Amino acid sequence: MGCGTSKVLPEPPKDVQLDLVKKVDPYTGYKTDIYKHFIKGDGDAIKSAIPSPPCHTNPYVEQQEPRKNRVAKYRAKFDPRVTAKYDIKALIGRGSFSRVVRVEHKATKQPYAIKLIETKYREGREVCESELCVLRRVRHTNIIQLIEVFETQERVYMVMELATGGELFDRIIAKGSFTERDATRVLQMVLDGVKYLHTLGITHRDLKPENLLYYHPGMDSKIMITDFGLASARKKGDDCLMKTTCGTPEYIAPEILIRKPYTNSVDMWALGVISYILLSGTMPFEDDNRTRLYRQILKGKYSYSGEPWPSVSNLGKDFIDRLLTVDPGDRMTALQALKHPWVVSMAASSSMKNLHRSISQNLLKRASSRCQSTKSAQSTRSSRSTKSNKSRRVRERELRELNLRYQQQYNG
Repeated sequence: MGCGTSKVLPEPPKDVQLDLVKKVDPYTGYKTDIYKHFIKGDGDAIKSAIPSPPCHTNPYVEQQEPRKNRVAKYRAKFDPRVTAKYDIKALIGRGSFSRVVRVEHKATKQPYAIKLIETKYREGREVCESELCVLRRVRHTNIIQLIEVFETQERVYMVMELATGGELFDRIIAKGSFTERDATRVLQMVLDGVKYLHTLGITHRDLKPENLLYYHPGMDSKIMITDFGLASARKKGDDCLMKTTCGTPEYIAPEILIRKPYTNSVDMWALGVISYILLSGTMPFEDDNRTRLYRQILKGKYSYSGEPWPSVSNLGKDFIDRLLTVDPGDRMTALQALKHPWVVSMAASSSMKNLHRSISQNLLKRASSRCQSTKSAQSTRSSRSTKSNKSRRVRERELRELNLRYQQQYNG
């Protein structure tokens, strides 16, 4: 549901302010696509057969299957060791330096996803190294599993579990019913995975609904945490503090914004944001203006106004409050969150009122708004790039003053 949401990548230059942090631009066409040879066709006939990319494509969720005649054309681009073991079925996701395809193991007929990363590009190599460093260490039922890896001089092929059940909030919209008890079931699975990661010294740093997927379409499907491209893996004996500014803006913890060394508690802040969305379909902190968004986060001010909050229990709100705490020292850990009475009791003392209508309406409204914002941003990008240096200096000065004020407040 995060259409158009961009990531903040590591590491911005020290003289660049927060509103100028590098963003990941959404995919806008095939002209500059470094993978254009994967789907190379004959003229306009093939181009018209290629669907327009959606506002958001998740690399682990199967999207619309390409035509068989195109599959054969990019199958030949794979390393022979891969095609000897796996049948290439469909292109299901794309990134700046990667492709994800659905494959089938020839012997077992088990479906998997293969993430192909171009490591000849520095950015692709860095993301690949980060993700592999984490996935090679983890084995947990609620974390996407790496099966095997094939490496060449210019590419890495990561064979992974294939999650076919869709994104968390897409399932909620389709479900027709959603209560606080349903929310605690989801959060228990996510918290189990996060607790495991933190025990290993791994901080995800980009927890958000798009990275929480259902393993299969069935009602009993587990939730899986995916996308470890921004994760930090601390080796035994290393300092537990991190300094890299990264994440997705609406989910970034206050201590990251003020450039203060931080711990894995930033994941717990993100889980507070996710919990808020889970119970309402709305964001606790949201603004198209990055400076105003960061100001909201730094203040840690959000409200429980509007539907369906009057129907949400005080215990559910208390759970959120203990995560969306500006001081990371007061924030719940994953273990503490699992022991919170609202989660332990599976919201037994809460109203069993169906929150689905309000949540799904809010989610759909937000998705539509984000898509429109993305289209508008793309159409006006050239005009924004011509803003005067004076305007930029004003924004930079405002952010410097804002950062200084909250650093003094935070340290005082």
